[in-house]
Amino acid sequence: MKASRIVVFGVAAIAALLLAFVVRGLVAGKGSKAASAQVAVAAVQVPTVKVLVAARDLKPGERLAEADLTWMEWPEASLVPAYVTDGEVTTPLPPEEETKVEAKVKTAAKKAGDAAEKALAPTAGMEAYLNGVVREEITKNEPITDRKIVRADEGGFMAVMLEPGKRAMAVPISAENAAAGFVLPGDRVDIMVSREIPRANGNGNMQVVEPVLRNIKVLAIDQNLQAAADQQTVIGATATLELSPEDGQALALARSQGSLSLMLRSYADAGGASGRVTPEDTSQMTSNTVRVFRNGQASEVTVSR
Repeated sequence: MKASRIVVFGVAAIAALLLAFVVRGLVAGKGSKAASAQVAVAAVQVPTVKVLVAARDLKPGERLAEADLTWMEWPEASLVPAYVTDGEVTTPLPPEEETKVEAKVKTAAKKAGDAAEKALAPTAGMEAYLNGVVREEITKNEPITDRKIVRADEGGFMAVMLEPGKRAMAVPISAENAAAGFVLPGDRVDIMVSREIPRANGNGNMQVVEPVLRNIKVLAIDQNLQAAADQQTVIGATATLELSPEDGQALALARSQGSLSLMLRSYADAGGASGRVTPEDTSQMTSNTVRVFRNGQASEVTVSR
């Protein structure tokens, strides 16, 4: 055999070996990528159930329609007893994605899901919440819970709106004694009483204005639990207030003694103390006398501040 042929065969053999190594590397690379993809799929795709959520932001006092609610896929392992489910079985993973890694993930998720399912009460579906009233603000995609919704079949909506230990009490209002109608449901007010008391020198009576309650939540104006979206004022005949039993007694007494006025508080002051103004509070206030002219007649009014 000629030397040239030997060289050609040698080069061909070396090329074949190199090609074999390249093909093997490519096959191994594809296999590892496929395995990585399977692990990623197993890590992301977990069993889910449908949970009832808000389809948009919901404000207190709004009545629910079907368009306000929707179902959302929710990880089964993240369920809590307060969530509302559609009662259907868990959405499984595709059979072709059954791998050893995924099996471990599903086993762990199933244990957590079984624990949640035992505590879950999938009795009420979407229909049970239609025509219900929002009790607390709910953001879009937030799960619906009984704590934030008063269902239409429960009745006694105002009683459900009240915080534990509180009472609802209505007082007469007008534009003159309720900040010109700028007091809206959800606002907080201070309540003053204007009444007549005998003068210290016995020479007739004088009017005084005294604080009765402070930082009181307004639940409703007339039967309106919230103002319209573009409404800045509400002129009503009554304001329903949230009070403690003791505060209600103090307000009833003050109403029998004189006329009430509601003073709108700033949102920045909404976090202060709430309830009756005590004698200790009034002792720290200063009193000023203001002369008021009505129909040409002058009178003096003592104002505490």
